[in-house]
Amino acid sequence: MSADQTLLSTSAVELRRLIQARQVSPVELLEACIARIEAVNPFVNAITATCFERARAEASHAEHAVMAGRPLGLLHGLPLGVKDLEATEGLLTTLGSPLFRHHVPSADNVLVARLRAAGAIVVGKTNVPEMGAGANTRNAVWGATGNPFDPRLNAGGSSGGSAAALACDMLPVCTGSDTGGSLRIPAALCGVVGFRPSPGLVPSSRKPLGWTPISVVGPMGRTVADTCLQLAATVGAAVGDPLSYPSDPASFLQPPATDLGGLRIGWTEDLGACDVDAPIRGAFRRKIAAMKHLFRSCDEISFDLGDVHRCFDVLRAEAFVAATREAYERDPASLGPNTRANYELGAAMTLLDSAWAQAEQTRILARFDAAMAGYDLILAPTTPVSPFPWTTLYADHIDGKRQDTYYRWLALTYVTTLTGLPSLALPCGRDDAGLPFGLQVVGRFRGDSALLGAAGAMEQAFHDIDELRRPRPALDRLGTVDPALTSIVTAPPGPEVGNAGTPSPMSAA
Repeated sequence: MSADQTLLSTSAVELRRLIQARQVSPVELLEACIARIEAVNPFVNAITATCFERARAEASHAEHAVMAGRPLGLLHGLPLGVKDLEATEGLLTTLGSPLFRHHVPSADNVLVARLRAAGAIVVGKTNVPEMGAGANTRNAVWGATGNPFDPRLNAGGSSGGSAAALACDMLPVCTGSDTGGSLRIPAALCGVVGFRPSPGLVPSSRKPLGWTPISVVGPMGRTVADTCLQLAATVGAAVGDPLSYPSDPASFLQPPATDLGGLRIGWTEDLGACDVDAPIRGAFRRKIAAMKHLFRSCDEISFDLGDVHRCFDVLRAEAFVAATREAYERDPASLGPNTRANYELGAAMTLLDSAWAQAEQTRILARFDAAMAGYDLILAPTTPVSPFPWTTLYADHIDGKRQDTYYRWLALTYVTTLTGLPSLALPCGRDDAGLPFGLQVVGRFRGDSALLGAAGAMEQAFHDIDELRRPRPALDRLGTVDPALTSIVTAPPGPEVGNAGTPSPMSAA
């Protein structure tokens, strides 16, 4: 392994320590990341708009700060990828939509501003589905993001670009966000960690319905500790998110040490409400059998949560109506099929639907909490299917059953979204197809720190168990993908935007 490869595979936590110790230069690290992006991104299309020259200037300033002995932020000198839903000052922010093909924000949003203040260096944006709608990262602006384990397959979404970039060691830190599973699903499909925090722990200043708890922003990382590092840099109250509240960053930077032997675990294949393919059920049972000896107890439990699907339909549709009404009323054709379907579903709903959904969500938390009584964590699969070709917009059949919406295949994660409980996708070996399997770990109410501590201990234990160890993609094999399945999509005009490689042009999808 070359020196650059070793550097790129080093954890964000260790890189930050090495920068502080003057053993790694921020300039050296950035140049290694840029070289990896240029070499690998054409095969997976994770990174979209870039700002390499600005990043180089910032890396030089970061190096001077280290050498001068100045105080350094939690993320000082670490190259960062920002999900293309988040506003970045001076850098193209398209939301994966032709409507925003030329949109260059004049200011960072709260999340990005906090990451920059902590010393992170924005290198580029990471790909998303249009408006973040769905768990297949493809859009008409940048094309599709391929899975690092097989670029012909779906990388998940909507934080698919971030997950693929992390899995390919292009960047040590990337952001994500989650409504129905957009942090957890791509993390699971790409073999990295995605953490959905409790609503308000990390402020989200871009959601149009500021009081809704279903949409959050949060961290992704290659390890739990890397995820905690980003989280600690972003927690705390901000007026832009009325649900946000003061938090102690130190409690997330070093979560409490967890003795797995003292944990009482409940597990479920389907949360009592979700369709799951038989091979995924089988793989999940194997994982449970391989890990149950780690815990004090590990019991299958059952759930009866009520009408979780209709509840999520209403709450999700409300959010999309708020975000896309102006564009839809101006020209429905300007929106892609997923985004348009969300708007039309919501526009047909009534105040009675909304009131029922708000009340049902409250009842769902109560039912979940009752089923969780006596357990510290709940374990479930993160996705009901193995990664499928990205040319298939969504999984329309699961376990032989037709799904009635394009996002119904996200049910394993949107059910836990409705509870408001913190949840995390943890790499957990491979599935029957040899692709990454993500274990969904759900914590107790406002138990973010305890969940992260337990997930870190599980990650460490899994490393020594073949069935459970985090898989890594073979990047040297990406160049052997059938040339007929690869192409180059030219990026839209904007300040220093890079050309993004994609497994196939959208016109062929």
